[in-house]
Amino acid sequence: MKNIASALVKAQKAFGPALKTSTNPHFRSRYADLSACVEAVITGLNDNGIALIQQTHDSESGVCVETLFMHESGESLSAGKLHVPATKQDAQGYGSALTYARRYSLMAACGIAPEDDDGNAASRPSVPQARTTVTKVLSPATPKEDPSWYKKIESIIGDKAESATKYLISKGEIKDGHWWHDLNAGKYRDNLIVSPEKFLAAVAKWEASK
Repeated sequence: MKNIASALVKAQKAFGPALKTSTNPHFRSRYADLSACVEAVITGLNDNGIALIQQTHDSESGVCVETLFMHESGESLSAGKLHVPATKQDAQGYGSALTYARRYSLMAACGIAPEDDDGNAASRPSVPQARTTVTKVLSPATPKEDPSWYKKIESIIGDKAESATKYLISKGEIKDGHWWHDLNAGKYRDNLIVSPEKFLAAVAKWEASK
């Protein structure tokens, strides 16, 4: 393990932060996606003779990812296995779980964290109180409904979040500048909660008709 240990120390010195280049659909803030996480470490690893491998293992309820470092000397190091359940037993559910597992396994294995934007947030203009009120109005209000309903279907929406948002804006269900999770009570949100797949099918049909 001497060679790979020494190489990893040198590689970590070259790691950058995982840049927040994607939009969080709930807070409309930015987060580091999988490609940003890989980009933050791959050059440092490769320049020091280390190959990054993310191996998958069998799992009945989701996906299991193991991040491995292979050194050109033949030595290898495993960061352990990370299991992430799939919210839906279909291709999209497993795909979302795999992306999530790869991202967090990689960050943990390399010891990196997303770029800190707290300072940037502090320098932005204060959000008006009226905005806060609107956010509360748009939040789920029915007593029997889980107030975190969007989290349960966020992985199902996946990379269709932007399309779903534009679809809802075109239907007049949300205002421009809002995101799909801002959908207020009504048939569209009920359909999204009860059957996200049917909702995404409607989004796809709308996209195809443009």
